[in-house]
Amino acid sequence: MNLIITCARHLEPETEEELMEIFEEFGDPDASVTITNMSGILTAETKLEPIGLVSKIKERFLDEPWSIRYCLRIIPIQEVIESEIEEIEEIVAKMSESISDGETYRISIEKRNSNLSSQELISKIAKKINNKVSLEFPDKVILIEILGNKTGISILKKSDVLSIEKAKRSMSE
Repeated sequence: MNLIITCARHLEPETEEELMEIFEEFGDPDASVTITNMSGILTAETKLEPIGLVSKIKERFLDEPWSIRYCLRIIPIQEVIESEIEEIEEIVAKMSESISDGETYRISIEKRNSNLSSQELISKIAKKINNKVSLEFPDKVILIEILGNKTGISILKKSDVLSIEKAKRSMSE
């Protein structure tokens, strides 16, 4: 999986169809979409670079807001590992080298079907990163998406995640 997609509950099949059309349009007709056992959550695997793809989908949405009806959020994922605190901590420490000196960060954790402690995870990861924390306006977001026994990790700018609601609000301003 290199994308996590959220949608309204019970609209997973329609969202899957919409995603397949998007992947085909952007050049990956062989992408796969999986409806998870968690309501409103799908995962996708595409050969396209996930952050660039989300950026293209965002541009398309801003030009044609009606073109995306079911996807609510599209989140690029850079690493997928087992949901174990030590493993998450180790991978995030390696990936955090992409945060330049002087850049601020925040850690965002979304858990589904997991009993891992968010507080424990945040404190262990924060000890390994020397940069300053900024909860309001971070340069980078360390995004940890825990989906049961699998965890997706990305280090992104806030703008790298497509939130349809936020995009709609920005269009109306």
